[in-house]
Amino acid sequence: MQILKKRNIANMQELTTLPGLLADHQIRNLAKTKHMIEPFVEKQKKDGVISYGLSSFGYDSRCSEDFKIFTNVDNALVDPKDFSEKSFVDRKANICVIPPNSFVLTHTIEYFRIPEDVLVICLGKSTYARCGLIVNVTPLEPGWEGHVTLEISNTTPLPARIYANEGIAQFLFFKGSSVCETSYADRAGKYMGQQGVTLPKL
Repeated sequence: MQILKKRNIANMQELTTLPGLLADHQIRNLAKTKHMIEPFVEKQKKDGVISYGLSSFGYDSRCSEDFKIFTNVDNALVDPKDFSEKSFVDRKANICVIPPNSFVLTHTIEYFRIPEDVLVICLGKSTYARCGLIVNVTPLEPGWEGHVTLEISNTTPLPARIYANEGIAQFLFFKGSSVCETSYADRAGKYMGQQGVTLPKL
């Protein structure tokens, strides 16, 4: 049985050029050879924390200590074309409390460099989802790099905690059938190389 399993893994490694969802060993290889995820945790860490690190078909990323908590104290208008920093209160802490029916911006500890034949989808951790906390991130496009800005919504009528330096979202890596013709880097995307929490840009 063990020999058969080793053969199957060897066969899968031979098929790394085929499109599809990347498995743990493929993600690990890209992290080491292409620096796709830094820092990279090779095994799931879960003792006493919300889990993070490499999983079977994805990577669970951690939440930073930098938070921008949405507030309407100054009655700022939310306008994606002219976004005001007055809409947020900045906090740096190990724990962030999101007000009821509000949201917070933070970023991943990990810095991502996405290959030009890979597209990445992000989903919130089920531990938070079961508490009514929703993580929203648009796809990480081929050729993009940076810290991922995370929007975490508290859909409940109660204050809710999130924990820095622990798992917050899972990233799934999809290999395309070929390298894209025009990458995010080629078209000089406005969020290229972002570090920390990045607010909307026009």
